[in-house]
Amino acid sequence: MALVLAPTMGLAAPHMMVVAANKLAAEAGLDVLRQGGTAVDAAVAVQAVLGLVEPQASGVGGGALMVTYDAASRKITTYDGRESAPATAGPDLFLRADGTPKSFYEAAMGGRSVGVPGAIAMLEMAQHAQGKLRWAALFDPAIRLADTGFPLTERVAKMIAFEAPRIARNPALQAYLMPNGLPAPGTIVKNAAYAATLREIAAHGAAGLLGGKIAADIVASVQHDVNPGLLTEADLAGYKPLIRPPICATYRADTVCTAPPPSAGGIAVLQTLGMLAHFPLPTLAPSGPDAAMLILEAERLAMADRDAFGADADFVPVPVKGLLDPAYIAARAKLIDPSHAMTSVKPGAPEGAVPAAGKQGPEHGTSDVAIVDANGNAVSLTTTVEYEFGSHIFVDGFVLNNELTDFALAPTQFGKPVANRVQGGKRPRSSMAPSLVLGHDGKLIAVVGSAGGGRIPGYIIQAIVGALDWHMSPDQALAQGHIGSSGARTNLEEGTDAAKLLPALQARGEPVTLDMMGSGSSMILVTQTGLQGAPDPRRDGAAVGE
Repeated sequence: MALVLAPTMGLAAPHMMVVAANKLAAEAGLDVLRQGGTAVDAAVAVQAVLGLVEPQASGVGGGALMVTYDAASRKITTYDGRESAPATAGPDLFLRADGTPKSFYEAAMGGRSVGVPGAIAMLEMAQHAQGKLRWAALFDPAIRLADTGFPLTERVAKMIAFEAPRIARNPALQAYLMPNGLPAPGTIVKNAAYAATLREIAAHGAAGLLGGKIAADIVASVQHDVNPGLLTEADLAGYKPLIRPPICATYRADTVCTAPPPSAGGIAVLQTLGMLAHFPLPTLAPSGPDAAMLILEAERLAMADRDAFGADADFVPVPVKGLLDPAYIAARAKLIDPSHAMTSVKPGAPEGAVPAAGKQGPEHGTSDVAIVDANGNAVSLTTTVEYEFGSHIFVDGFVLNNELTDFALAPTQFGKPVANRVQGGKRPRSSMAPSLVLGHDGKLIAVVGSAGGGRIPGYIIQAIVGALDWHMSPDQALAQGHIGSSGARTNLEEGTDAAKLLPALQARGEPVTLDMMGSGSSMILVTQTGLQGAPDPRRDGAAVGE
């Protein structure tokens, strides 16, 4: 059954839509759809442009997770393009000589943190299976923009200013981003080296990036950095994107499907929604303290499980079935008291769990894309270089990720092995959770995802609850003042209506503080009258369609 929504200030379109974090990228995707391309075709074009216009967030030097919907078969497919660790990397990768873990910035800046980029290989796999247009043609918009120039957005200019001291550690990155000091918004930027890289990828597929001269350049830049890494050309050549079965769970009358491990964000989304289903959330005021208490307490429980068990299930046991078991989730929901916060939150004991421990550092450099094509096929894509401008290594026109710092920096905690410890070939745990929502008949009703690091699950939960429980349009759902817990922190978004909840929540014992909560969500809803979509109002994004 299609959704019936409140009037929207976002975009309404009858046939097709692209939502992305930059208008130039969204328009490139829409042009592909106009040519008869599929949602996956459009995703390739969008990613190519995003890597140019917002290099702090994603690109060919990073990784991605993607969930697709085939309207004809109603089949959902999950593609894993997460970066992987070099074969020779071990649990001591980020330990100092005295055995203590390095700080985040010690570990993240430079070659030590660079994993094998997987986004392009993943998109190539998906486009081969679900695309219609020529692979090479999908890169034309990004190549034109790189050659002729594009205006720097205010957001990216601010990111450059914030990261300037760390950008200066890499002469190539400094020469590109700050050739004459800090750039002003609107500065026209060209990137001939990126255009050349895209031409190689257009001609040779992922092999143009993970083999040949570009691969050699990547390895040289990593191994010769002042903080050298272990990446080899064999690591690049041996990378394989994967197709994994999605994880799905019911939420009231609908079904939410998202990415499985190495995403721990997807499990957290489904767990939280499962707990919330035990409470009358639709009857509560969306901006009131009662609803906020339920959401925050459920997220605190889900994030405790995320920290303990989340990892690459190809390397360590991840009790996905136990974590999503309805009886287990019901038991966790019983721990929630809407009138008083839990004083401490511990992971549960789901079936199949192996004792483990560990948290991870901050995640920032991420972008999100939502697409529905003219045939009703859909893509939810979350793509990342991890921190802002990744490792701050710039090679052949793009930045390299620092994704290995999404592993736990310390391999043990409390005398137990950390599930998310570094291992050769392993993919680091991710909070990314690109998601699709299906009605009871299996038809698509929502495409949603977000940037935002460890807070990604909370942003997606608010968007889904806003649309399904409170009948908000996409722009309304994404404009809500953020509330959320990333496990380590429980926050309200300062400067929004959510901040007004602080006294009431603290009176109930909730360990909540005010903070900036810079998300980056995308949402498209399939309604009785067509598509409605919106980007996160906190970024430079756009929804385009027709």
